[in-house]
Amino acid sequence: MACFARYIGIDYSGAETVRSSLPGLRVYEATPDSPPGPVLPPPSPRKHWTRRGIAEWLLEELRDGPPTLVGIDHAFSFPLRYFEVHHLQPDWNAFLEDFCEHWPTDADLIYVQDVREGRCGKGADRGGNSRWRRLAEQRSGSAKSVFHFDVQGSVAKSTHAGIPWLRYLRKELGPRLHFWPFDGWEPSAGRSVIAEVYPSLWSKSYPREDRSPDQHDAYSVARWMREKDAVDELDGHFCPALNPFLKGAAQVEGWILGID
Repeated sequence: MACFARYIGIDYSGAETVRSSLPGLRVYEATPDSPPGPVLPPPSPRKHWTRRGIAEWLLEELRDGPPTLVGIDHAFSFPLRYFEVHHLQPDWNAFLEDFCEHWPTDADLIYVQDVREGRCGKGADRGGNSRWRRLAEQRSGSAKSVFHFDVQGSVAKSTHAGIPWLRYLRKELGPRLHFWPFDGWEPSAGRSVIAEVYPSLWSKSYPREDRSPDQHDAYSVARWMREKDAVDELDGHFCPALNPFLKGAAQVEGWILGID
């Protein structure tokens, strides 16, 4: 029996501002009985989703909706080295507050680049090195550092733009939403779960058909989660066989669903 009633795959983008309509923001949804299909933004003059729009939509969908597994393709935290250099306690909740204080990328009209270049925020006080990689990124073999900006395939900008919206959902939904693995490796039955994903793990396994690369990434995430739940394999991915050091580090740095 499936653990979840819905599977939502989100291909993210850190371009422009929170209210910008971005073709790189894509949402696909599946259920145990239906394959993934695109979720379009609410009718408006904007053609595509915005980052604020996705966060507000998720809030409404998850507040009282059925148990849902959401996969988003940006990092949820930073490498342990970041915590050491900036003398931060190894606690994800504290990290969220500290990050948002320095990188206010959820504010209107602010680009990630504005904080990087010192026009607003305090990004210079919370920077990192592109050589710093989380353990999950190292284990993946190809995932780039959260500080590796301005290169193809980078999630640095998406990560710096997306983390404040994780904090938003956490504050609004509280214990109704399980952030994996920060809230524990084994989500409680009946709770919605939000997890970091890396679409490159799965996108080549499915025919692209007429989808754009961004659409196909979101589609692949929703399809993989649905397929794994159908054969009772999600529990194994929620609890990967990691040694105690890796498990402890991952509850600070985060982990990528599907990497064992």
